[in-house]
Amino acid sequence: MAYLKCKQGLMNRLPVLPKHRPVVTDWLVVPVTAKAAGYRSVDGKSLILDNGLIRRTFRLSPNLGCVAFDNLRTGESLLRAVKPEAMLTVDGMEYPVGGLVGQSDRAYLRGEWIAALSAAPNALRCDGFVMGKTSARFPWQPTGGVQAPWPPPGVSVAFRHVPCRHAGNATMPPVEVVVHYELYDGLPLMAKWLTITNRSKTPIHLNAFTVELLAMVEAESIVDVPERWRVPDLTVVTDYSFGGMAMNNARSPVRWNPDPEYDTQVNGARQAPCLLTVRPPTGPEMVLASGESVESFRVFELVHDSDSRERQGLAIRRMHRTLAPWCLDSPLMLHVTSTDPITVKTAIDQCAKVGYEMVILSFGSGLNMQDISPANIATFKALADHAKAKGIRFGGYSLLASRRISDEHDVINPQTGKPGGAIFGDSPCLCSVWGREYFETIERFLRETGFNLLEHDGSYPGDLCGSTTHPDHHNVGDSQWRQFQRIAAFYRRCRERGIFLNVPDWYFLHGSCKTAMGYLETNWSLPRAEQHLHCRQNLYDGTWEKTPTMGWMFVPLVEYHGGGAAATIEPLRNHLPDYERHLTNNFGYGVQACYRGVRLFDAPATKAMVIKWVAWFKTHRAILESDIIHLRRADGRDWDGVMHVNPQLPTKGMAVLYNPLNERIARTITLPLYYTGITTTARVQVNGRRGKKTVALDGDHAIRVKVNLPAQAMVWVAIE
Repeated sequence: MAYLKCKQGLMNRLPVLPKHRPVVTDWLVVPVTAKAAGYRSVDGKSLILDNGLIRRTFRLSPNLGCVAFDNLRTGESLLRAVKPEAMLTVDGMEYPVGGLVGQSDRAYLRGEWIAALSAAPNALRCDGFVMGKTSARFPWQPTGGVQAPWPPPGVSVAFRHVPCRHAGNATMPPVEVVVHYELYDGLPLMAKWLTITNRSKTPIHLNAFTVELLAMVEAESIVDVPERWRVPDLTVVTDYSFGGMAMNNARSPVRWNPDPEYDTQVNGARQAPCLLTVRPPTGPEMVLASGESVESFRVFELVHDSDSRERQGLAIRRMHRTLAPWCLDSPLMLHVTSTDPITVKTAIDQCAKVGYEMVILSFGSGLNMQDISPANIATFKALADHAKAKGIRFGGYSLLASRRISDEHDVINPQTGKPGGAIFGDSPCLCSVWGREYFETIERFLRETGFNLLEHDGSYPGDLCGSTTHPDHHNVGDSQWRQFQRIAAFYRRCRERGIFLNVPDWYFLHGSCKTAMGYLETNWSLPRAEQHLHCRQNLYDGTWEKTPTMGWMFVPLVEYHGGGAAATIEPLRNHLPDYERHLTNNFGYGVQACYRGVRLFDAPATKAMVIKWVAWFKTHRAILESDIIHLRRADGRDWDGVMHVNPQLPTKGMAVLYNPLNERIARTITLPLYYTGITTTARVQVNGRRGKKTVALDGDHAIRVKVNLPAQAMVWVAIE
């Protein structure tokens, strides 16, 4: 990449920021036509990234410094002070990358102060930058008919920083740090990451780095220290997250910390969490050879314009679809609990007959993907070929973590120096000889059998390893970084090859397609009638930040965790009402479940029922897999349900309503239509009946619909 050292020369090529760029329409309803672009300030001293929704401004001299971060929809300034662009610790010494110092009050930053700010004497200096388009994080082979732009369109800028060799700075590390930014079209989202290169002739030790350090305006000012602080309305995620099946539960390098330099804050203990700090919790503690580079993880910052949970959830779901469009691939799947070829082929044939799209050889089926003997490969290649001929995607389950291998290959507890005490109890180290061979073996199995899906359980949760003998990490300091890089690279290769990934962890930004929607496994051992309310509660709760396509649910066609005959659906023909309710629960939410058993039907009536609901789902699939507006959570006392919305479809909304009671009920239900994009009147159709009723929206963009809900049944309301 050619960086222009003449910063002002490139600046002069940029257009001046227009006076009226903010987007006036709602980006969650109307597509934004304004594009992300780079501009210069009127005085030519600042570079500005702007997409009409957010704006980030950088002063280029005497060093690079972010001097403004603005929410254009609300007109608010998000930034109150200038911090370094990044921080490095090299050979035990910490150095700022960029940044400006001299701000007298860190509660706010007045425009006239900026010219007086200076560069920190020990900071790496920005000596050039280059602008361009966004780039793909890795190749993606779309599957399942998903169509989405990749990479997400927008603008990028990369600022190069090098040591300042003025008097007194001879000890600065011989490194080059490129600070990358991307700003995306159509949503208030940007990315940041670093590339660090050793420019010396000898190795250096990169102990740690901080990718982002932002002095944000505090969300609340309290004199005392509260039990729980509010943080700024900014969702910050990274592609270095693991150990959790929910966005906010995964272990993350994102921290909201007090700012020790903010001495005019209201809080007497100076504990307001208003300093965004994003850095690895451990390490990476890497040795970089001469000329060697390392790329940090990426930080994604989504700016909110409301504290509404639903609106923030809609924005987060849009972010997921933009950054990980493969999460829209959501096939109907059967989890087969056997590897008997006749049983598996029968299951494949049944899927093809009723419209299911995927067969997964489930946990407990007997599949061993680490067996790459010619006989084992031949057996499963024959099954994969049969599935391919039927138009069914096919693959299986492999367990990685949460099992013991041996003292030699397991994670070594840094506290005890022995195996045990890992996040899942016992777990192999991914950087041991076993770990290296595991990934090589699994990839070979996938390649030679033609499997095009992998359910990968016990994915790396973030274990530290104290071993000093594992070949692919040195000690505890680099163990987390290197283990994560191994599994993330594996998932990216799967994504490049079009291999569907079910991963019970938060690896979406590295290529996984689904994680668990969120449920207690033993609840599927409850009596059949009790499972349905739990299911809809899980669906309701799991879709605040996940799209319907991002989470899988579960249906125990055969026994799971106990419960016996009272908990399972088999024999299917004997429990059609419960089987049908499982289908309507999940399909109505636009969510796919792991239907775990050996077959989808066992009689003509069973087959007809499954075909009926698969056909219904596929007829309405586009709207059912769109965004969810939460209406009423299941409580067993009255109706419950959600509404799907998508202003870009002919059917712009579909309310899916459930009656958990044992008698028919009639209700008048308010449906908020703001996010459908409908502004005046809506045409409403209940349960696909002939005739559509025209209803006027009220002042709150809502309509009221009278519905009769049969006992223990679902009703849907289509809205145009």
